[in-house]
Amino acid sequence: MDAIECLKTRRSVRSYKQESIDRGVIEDIVDCGRLAATAINLQPWQFIAITDREMLQKIAETTDHGKFIADAGCCIAVFCEKVKYYLEDGSAATQNILLAAHAHGLGACWVAGDKKPYCDEIARLLNVPDKYTLVSLVAIGRPAAVPNPPKKSLSEVLHWERFGG
Repeated sequence: MDAIECLKTRRSVRSYKQESIDRGVIEDIVDCGRLAATAINLQPWQFIAITDREMLQKIAETTDHGKFIADAGCCIAVFCEKVKYYLEDGSAATQNILLAAHAHGLGACWVAGDKKPYCDEIARLLNVPDKYTLVSLVAIGRPAAVPNPPKKSLSEVLHWERFGG
């Protein structure tokens, strides 16, 4: 799959077949995350790949909108050092992870982390040092279903030279 096709066909998948994912594929997906754009090349991220069913269930139960994590083959927790642009850097890494999962034929969904009340609990569950904060949880798995919600047209969102122009 080429890059443009990957960008245009990726969707958030929340329904998974309970199948494992090859460790090499997970490593490649995270490798794509670590190569994301980063302010001042600080690379403040740390990634935790969770495949243990019991831990996936605990994480799912801790979130408000990520119950489907329990059925995923893997969840990548993206943590960043609390530097000035941690949210931008962690978000760029998360987007790369989503696209890499799709390129590998997997489904994935971004579950919010930053500013959520469960951030500290997830960090505690995963034994993460205090200098890091949760940016996102990314559920990854073999899709049981791939939704295709309507997207706004380009003409609805693109403006030339100035808003409304």
